[in-house]
Amino acid sequence: MDTNKRPDTMERITTKELADKFIAEQIAQVKAQVGNKKVLLALSGGVDSSVVAALLIKAIGKQLVCVHVNHGLMRKGESEAVVELFRNQLDANLVYVDATDRFLGLLEGVCAPEEKRKIIGGEFIRVFEEEARKFDDIDFLAQGTIYPDILESDGVKAHHNVGGLPEDLQFELVEPVKLLYKDEVRVVGKALGLPEAMVDRQPFPGPGLGVRCLGAITRDRLHALREADAILREEFDICGLSKTVWQYFIAVPDMKSVGVKDDKRYEGWPAIIRAVNTKDAMTATIEEIPYEVLHKITNRITAEVDGINRVLLDLTPKPVGTIEWE
Repeated sequence: MDTNKRPDTMERITTKELADKFIAEQIAQVKAQVGNKKVLLALSGGVDSSVVAALLIKAIGKQLVCVHVNHGLMRKGESEAVVELFRNQLDANLVYVDATDRFLGLLEGVCAPEEKRKIIGGEFIRVFEEEARKFDDIDFLAQGTIYPDILESDGVKAHHNVGGLPEDLQFELVEPVKLLYKDEVRVVGKALGLPEAMVDRQPFPGPGLGVRCLGAITRDRLHALREADAILREEFDICGLSKTVWQYFIAVPDMKSVGVKDDKRYEGWPAIIRAVNTKDAMTATIEEIPYEVLHKITNRITAEVDGINRVLLDLTPKPVGTIEWE
Protein backbone atom coordinates (compact mmCIF):
# COMPACT_ATOMS: atom_id res chain seq x y z
CA MET A 1 0.00 0.00 0.00
CA ASP A 2 1.34 3.45 -0.93
CA THR A 3 1.47 5.36 2.35
CA ASN A 4 1.78 8.62 0.40
CA LYS A 5 -1.59 8.10 -1.32
CA ARG A 6 -4.78 9.25 0.30
CA PRO A 7 -7.27 6.34 0.35
CA ASP A 8 -10.40 6.92 -1.72
CA THR A 9 -12.47 5.93 1.32
CA MET A 10 -10.92 8.62 3.55
CA GLU A 11 -13.62 11.04 4.65
CA ARG A 12 -12.90 14.77 4.37
CA ILE A 13 -12.28 16.16 7.88
CA THR A 14 -14.82 18.95 8.30
CA THR A 15 -16.03 18.63 11.91
CA LYS A 16 -14.48 18.53 15.39
CA GLU A 17 -15.68 14.92 15.79
CA LEU A 18 -13.84 13.78 12.65
CA ALA A 19 -10.78 15.80 13.70
CA ASP A 20 -10.79 14.21 17.19
CA LYS A 21 -10.97 10.75 15.60
CA PHE A 22 -8.04 11.60 13.30
CA ILE A 23 -6.01 12.98 16.24
CA ALA A 24 -6.58 9.81 18.30
CA GLU A 25 -5.50 7.62 15.34
CA GLN A 26 -2.36 9.70 14.74
CA ILE A 27 -1.39 9.72 18.43
CA ALA A 28 -1.54 5.90 18.44
CA GLN A 29 0.47 5.69 15.19
CA VAL A 30 3.13 8.15 16.38
CA LYS A 31 3.55 6.32 19.70
CA ALA A 32 3.93 3.02 17.84
CA GLN A 33 6.45 4.51 15.39
CA VAL A 34 8.54 6.51 17.84
CA GLY A 35 8.43 4.48 21.05
CA ASN A 36 10.54 6.26 23.67
CA LYS A 37 12.85 7.97 21.17
CA LYS A 38 13.17 11.69 20.41
CA VAL A 39 11.71 13.61 17.47
CA LEU A 40 13.04 16.87 16.00
CA LEU A 41 10.75 19.46 14.37
CA ALA A 42 11.47 22.76 12.64
CA LEU A 43 8.63 24.88 14.02
CA SER A 44 8.08 27.92 11.81
CA GLY A 45 4.84 29.10 13.39
CA GLY A 46 2.96 28.35 10.17
CA VAL A 47 -0.24 26.32 10.19
CA ASP A 48 1.25 22.96 9.19
CA SER A 49 4.26 22.86 11.54
CA SER A 50 2.18 24.27 14.43
CA VAL A 51 -0.51 21.60 14.05
CA VAL A 52 2.14 18.86 13.83
CA ALA A 53 3.84 20.27 16.95
CA ALA A 54 0.58 20.38 18.95
CA LEU A 55 -0.33 16.85 17.84
CA LEU A 56 3.10 15.44 18.74
CA ILE A 57 3.15 17.22 22.11
CA LYS A 58 -0.13 15.41 22.86
CA ALA A 59 1.37 12.11 21.71
CA ILE A 60 4.93 12.15 23.09
CA GLY A 61 5.32 15.33 25.20
CA LYS A 62 8.95 16.25 25.90
CA GLN A 63 10.28 13.62 23.49
CA LEU A 64 9.53 16.23 20.82
CA VAL A 65 12.27 18.85 20.38
CA CYS A 66 10.94 21.92 18.52
CA VAL A 67 13.45 24.29 16.95
CA HIS A 68 12.20 27.75 16.03
CA VAL A 69 14.66 29.74 13.93
CA ASN A 70 13.95 33.47 13.81
CA HIS A 71 15.70 34.60 10.62
CA GLY A 72 14.80 38.23 11.28
CA LEU A 73 12.31 38.19 8.39
CA MET A 74 9.22 37.19 10.36
CA ARG A 75 6.16 39.41 10.60
CA LYS A 76 5.70 41.57 13.68
CA GLY A 77 5.17 39.53 16.84
CA GLU A 78 5.31 36.12 15.15
CA SER A 79 8.37 34.62 16.84
CA GLU A 80 7.16 35.94 20.20
CA ALA A 81 3.78 34.27 19.60
CA VAL A 82 5.46 30.92 18.86
CA VAL A 83 7.49 31.08 22.10
CA GLU A 84 4.50 32.22 24.15
CA LEU A 85 2.20 29.46 22.88
CA PHE A 86 4.52 26.49 22.64
CA ARG A 87 7.00 27.07 25.46
CA ASN A 88 4.85 28.97 27.97
CA GLN A 89 1.38 27.50 27.37
CA LEU A 90 1.95 24.02 25.92
CA ASP A 91 5.18 23.43 27.89
CA ALA A 92 6.96 22.25 24.75
CA ASN A 93 10.62 21.34 24.63
CA LEU A 94 11.40 24.43 22.50
CA VAL A 95 14.78 25.65 21.28
CA TYR A 96 14.56 29.30 20.15
CA VAL A 97 17.35 30.56 17.89
CA ASP A 98 17.55 34.27 17.10
CA ALA A 99 19.67 34.25 13.93
CA THR A 100 18.62 37.74 12.76
CA ASP A 101 22.12 39.21 12.53
CA ARG A 102 23.45 36.13 10.78
CA PHE A 103 20.78 36.19 8.05
CA LEU A 104 20.74 39.96 7.52
CA GLY A 105 24.55 39.98 7.36
CA LEU A 106 24.51 37.41 4.54
CA LEU A 107 21.77 39.30 2.69
CA GLU A 108 23.53 42.66 2.78
CA GLY A 109 23.70 44.17 -0.70
CA VAL A 110 21.95 41.18 -2.35
CA CYS A 111 19.31 42.38 -4.85
CA ALA A 112 18.43 39.34 -7.00
CA PRO A 113 15.26 37.65 -5.66
CA GLU A 114 16.44 34.11 -6.48
CA GLU A 115 19.76 34.71 -4.75
CA LYS A 116 17.95 36.03 -1.66
CA ARG A 117 15.75 32.92 -1.59
CA LYS A 118 18.79 30.61 -1.91
CA ILE A 119 20.68 32.40 0.88
CA ILE A 120 17.68 32.31 3.25
CA GLY A 121 16.81 28.66 2.48
CA GLY A 122 20.42 27.47 2.63
CA GLU A 123 21.23 29.30 5.85
CA PHE A 124 18.04 28.03 7.48
CA ILE A 125 19.20 24.46 6.85
CA ARG A 126 22.66 25.27 8.27
CA VAL A 127 21.20 26.79 11.46
CA PHE A 128 18.83 23.85 11.87
CA GLU A 129 21.69 21.39 11.25
CA GLU A 130 23.80 23.08 13.95
CA GLU A 131 20.94 22.72 16.43
CA ALA A 132 20.33 19.09 15.41
CA ARG A 133 24.01 18.26 16.06
CA LYS A 134 23.67 19.43 19.66
CA PHE A 135 21.57 16.31 20.31
CA ASP A 136 23.02 12.84 19.93
CA ASP A 137 19.84 10.95 20.75
CA ILE A 138 17.38 12.01 18.04
CA ASP A 139 16.17 9.36 15.58
CA PHE A 140 13.16 11.02 13.98
CA LEU A 141 12.42 14.18 12.04
CA ALA A 142 8.83 15.47 12.06
CA GLN A 143 7.60 17.52 9.12
CA GLY A 144 4.47 19.48 8.33
CA THR A 145 4.10 17.86 4.91
CA ILE A 146 0.48 18.03 3.69
CA TYR A 147 -1.20 16.23 0.78
CA PRO A 148 -0.87 19.00 -1.85
CA ASP A 149 2.92 18.95 -1.20
CA ILE A 150 3.02 15.26 -2.09
CA LEU A 151 0.83 15.78 -5.18
CA GLU A 152 2.92 18.74 -6.38
CA SER A 153 6.33 17.27 -5.74
CA ASP A 154 5.79 13.59 -6.49
CA GLY A 155 6.45 12.63 -2.91
CA VAL A 156 9.45 14.88 -2.27
CA LYS A 157 8.96 18.09 -0.35
CA ALA A 158 12.21 19.98 -0.28
CA HIS A 159 11.51 23.69 -0.39
CA HIS A 160 9.79 24.18 2.90
CA ASN A 161 11.27 21.53 5.08
CA VAL A 162 14.72 20.52 6.10
CA GLY A 163 15.21 18.39 3.01
CA GLY A 164 18.79 19.56 2.53
CA LEU A 165 20.27 18.05 5.69
CA PRO A 166 23.62 16.26 5.19
CA GLU A 167 23.85 12.47 4.80
CA ASP A 168 24.98 11.80 8.37
CA LEU A 169 21.88 13.54 9.71
CA GLN A 170 19.27 11.43 7.97
CA PHE A 171 16.34 10.78 10.29
CA GLU A 172 13.29 8.61 9.90
CA LEU A 173 10.34 10.86 9.01
CA VAL A 174 7.23 11.46 11.10
CA GLU A 175 4.54 13.15 8.96
CA PRO A 176 1.18 12.93 10.74
CA VAL A 177 -0.77 15.31 8.45
CA LYS A 178 0.66 14.23 5.08
CA LEU A 179 -2.70 12.93 3.79
CA LEU A 180 -4.64 16.08 4.73
CA TYR A 181 -5.61 19.10 2.67
CA LYS A 182 -5.00 22.56 4.11
CA ASP A 183 -8.61 23.13 5.19
CA GLU A 184 -8.52 19.80 7.08
CA VAL A 185 -5.26 20.76 8.82
CA ARG A 186 -7.01 23.91 10.08
CA VAL A 187 -9.96 21.88 11.44
CA VAL A 188 -7.51 19.55 13.22
CA GLY A 189 -5.60 22.57 14.60
CA LYS A 190 -8.79 24.01 16.09
CA ALA A 191 -9.67 20.61 17.60
CA LEU A 192 -6.19 20.56 19.20
CA GLY A 193 -7.00 23.91 20.82
CA LEU A 194 -4.58 26.07 18.86
CA PRO A 195 -5.55 29.77 18.73
CA GLU A 196 -7.50 30.94 15.68
CA ALA A 197 -4.84 33.50 14.77
CA MET A 198 -2.37 30.64 14.25
CA VAL A 199 -4.74 28.13 12.65
CA ASP A 200 -6.20 30.67 10.19
CA ARG A 201 -2.80 32.24 9.51
CA GLN A 202 -2.52 33.18 5.85
CA PRO A 203 0.20 31.58 3.71
CA PHE A 204 3.61 33.10 4.36
CA PRO A 205 6.61 32.41 2.11
CA GLY A 206 9.63 30.58 3.56
CA PRO A 207 11.92 33.59 2.95
CA GLY A 208 9.36 35.69 4.86
CA LEU A 209 9.59 39.45 4.51
CA GLY A 210 12.82 38.89 2.57
CA VAL A 211 10.82 38.72 -0.67
CA ARG A 212 8.60 41.67 0.27
CA CYS A 213 11.44 44.04 1.14
CA LEU A 214 12.18 44.40 -2.57
CA GLY A 215 15.76 44.63 -3.77
CA ALA A 216 18.65 44.72 -1.30
CA ILE A 217 17.31 44.42 2.27
CA THR A 218 18.24 47.16 4.73
CA ARG A 219 17.29 47.09 8.40
CA ASP A 220 15.46 50.42 8.31
CA ARG A 221 13.32 49.46 5.30
CA LEU A 222 12.67 45.99 6.73
CA HIS A 223 11.50 47.63 9.98
CA ALA A 224 9.18 49.98 8.04
CA LEU A 225 7.77 47.02 6.07
CA ARG A 226 7.14 45.02 9.25
CA GLU A 227 5.30 47.92 10.92
CA ALA A 228 3.23 48.75 7.81
CA ASP A 229 2.30 45.09 7.35
CA ALA A 230 1.16 44.89 11.00
CA ILE A 231 -1.15 47.90 10.44
CA LEU A 232 -2.64 46.32 7.29
CA ARG A 233 -3.31 43.04 9.13
CA GLU A 234 -4.82 44.86 12.11
CA GLU A 235 -7.18 46.90 9.92
CA PHE A 236 -8.22 43.83 7.91
CA ASP A 237 -9.07 42.12 11.22
CA ILE A 238 -11.13 45.13 12.34
CA CYS A 239 -13.20 45.40 9.12
CA GLY A 240 -13.59 41.63 8.63
CA LEU A 241 -11.61 41.36 5.38
CA SER A 242 -9.19 38.97 7.08
CA LYS A 243 -12.00 36.38 7.00
CA THR A 244 -12.64 36.68 3.25
CA VAL A 245 -9.24 37.48 1.70
CA TRP A 246 -6.86 34.57 1.12
CA GLN A 247 -3.63 36.57 1.27
CA TYR A 248 -2.85 40.21 1.97
CA PHE A 249 0.43 41.92 2.65
CA ILE A 250 2.65 44.93 2.06
CA ALA A 251 5.67 45.11 -0.24
CA VAL A 252 8.18 47.96 0.04
CA PRO A 253 10.43 48.65 -2.97
CA ASP A 254 13.92 50.09 -2.83
CA MET A 255 12.98 53.51 -4.16
CA LYS A 256 12.09 56.85 -2.66
CA SER A 257 9.86 59.71 -3.64
CA VAL A 258 9.48 63.18 -2.23
CA GLY A 259 6.78 63.87 0.35
CA VAL A 260 5.80 66.46 2.94
CA LYS A 261 5.90 66.02 6.71
CA ASP A 262 5.67 68.73 9.37
CA ASP A 263 5.65 71.33 6.55
CA LYS A 264 9.01 70.07 5.30
CA ARG A 265 9.90 68.03 2.23
CA TYR A 266 11.25 64.59 2.96
CA GLU A 267 11.96 61.44 1.00
CA GLY A 268 10.28 58.15 1.87
CA TRP A 269 9.46 54.70 0.50
CA PRO A 270 6.08 53.65 -0.90
CA ALA A 271 4.14 50.81 0.76
CA ILE A 272 2.30 48.65 -1.78
CA ILE A 273 -0.85 46.81 -0.64
CA ARG A 274 -1.47 43.39 -2.22
CA ALA A 275 -4.74 41.56 -1.44
CA VAL A 276 -5.74 38.51 -3.49
CA ASN A 277 -8.15 35.60 -3.48
CA THR A 278 -7.31 32.20 -4.94
CA LYS A 279 -8.33 28.57 -4.68
CA ASP A 280 -5.05 26.97 -5.71
CA ALA A 281 -2.46 29.81 -5.95
CA MET A 282 -2.21 29.08 -9.70
CA THR A 283 -4.50 31.99 -10.51
CA ALA A 284 -5.58 34.87 -8.28
CA THR A 285 -8.20 37.61 -8.37
CA ILE A 286 -8.09 41.02 -6.74
CA GLU A 287 -10.18 41.57 -3.66
CA GLU A 288 -12.30 44.71 -3.43
CA ILE A 289 -11.26 46.88 -0.48
CA PRO A 290 -13.70 49.65 0.50
CA TYR A 291 -12.25 53.13 0.03
CA GLU A 292 -12.84 54.11 3.66
CA VAL A 293 -10.69 51.13 4.72
CA LEU A 294 -7.97 52.10 2.24
CA HIS A 295 -8.01 55.70 3.52
CA LYS A 296 -7.71 54.53 7.12
CA ILE A 297 -4.82 52.19 6.31
CA THR A 298 -3.08 54.96 4.34
CA ASN A 299 -3.50 57.49 7.13
CA ARG A 300 -2.20 55.10 9.75
CA ILE A 301 0.82 53.88 7.77
CA THR A 302 1.95 57.35 6.70
CA ALA A 303 1.46 58.75 10.22
CA GLU A 304 2.83 55.82 12.25
CA VAL A 305 5.57 54.28 10.13
CA ASP A 306 8.82 56.14 9.91
CA GLY A 307 10.18 56.26 6.37
CA ILE A 308 6.99 55.54 4.41
CA ASN A 309 5.33 58.50 2.70
CA ARG A 310 3.03 56.89 0.12
CA VAL A 311 0.58 53.95 0.05
CA LEU A 312 -0.25 52.24 -3.25
CA LEU A 313 -2.70 49.47 -4.17
CA ASP A 314 -1.66 46.67 -6.53
CA LEU A 315 -4.64 45.81 -8.76
CA THR A 316 -2.91 43.13 -10.86
CA PRO A 317 -4.49 39.65 -11.02
CA LYS A 318 -2.53 36.42 -11.63
CA PRO A 319 -1.84 35.99 -14.44
CA VAL A 320 -0.38 38.54 -15.33
CA GLY A 321 1.32 39.30 -12.00
CA THR A 322 2.49 36.65 -9.55
CA ILE A 323 1.08 36.81 -6.00
CA GLU A 324 4.43 37.74 -4.46
CA TRP A 325 6.45 40.56 -6.04
CA GLU A 326 9.70 38.61 -5.96
